[in-house]
Amino acid sequence: MHDIGFEKHDHTTCVASGLQAAEAFCAAHKVQLTQVRRRVLEILLREHRAMGAYDILAILSQEGLGSQPPVAYRALDFLETHGFAHKIERLNAWLACTHPGNSHSPVFLICRDCGAVAEAAMPVRDLQNAARDAGFQVENTVIEAEGLCPTCQKANNS
Repeated sequence: MHDIGFEKHDHTTCVASGLQAAEAFCAAHKVQLTQVRRRVLEILLREHRAMGAYDILAILSQEGLGSQPPVAYRALDFLETHGFAHKIERLNAWLACTHPGNSHSPVFLICRDCGAVAEAAMPVRDLQNAARDAGFQVENTVIEAEGLCPTCQKANNS
């Protein structure tokens, strides 16, 4: 078992199911999951942490899959567009989606000490109602909260 965000899970199953979901989505929607796109998703799934484009590019370069920044950015854009990765604006980094294929508004919990990031779900009804009342149509919602993860809370209290 490994940590995902702040919880334990079966990491091998998680990586495999994430890749299978992407492959099935791409086949169903007739979009191409290229070798680089698949590898970037696999890196994000295996690492289970927010990663910058240059961190990903370093791995791709070592594997002979490209050494120029557009290689990583194009793959990340594809994964984000199709719901397999999220950009964490505060960190300028990407995280594999823990709910691929499901329409949702993610909430990111970012530990200010260790940098761990967890994706959580939160009802956005109040925001949608406020927007509707103002005549505004919400197209995208991302909430990022900073604080201390359980591990860092324990370490700080010791």
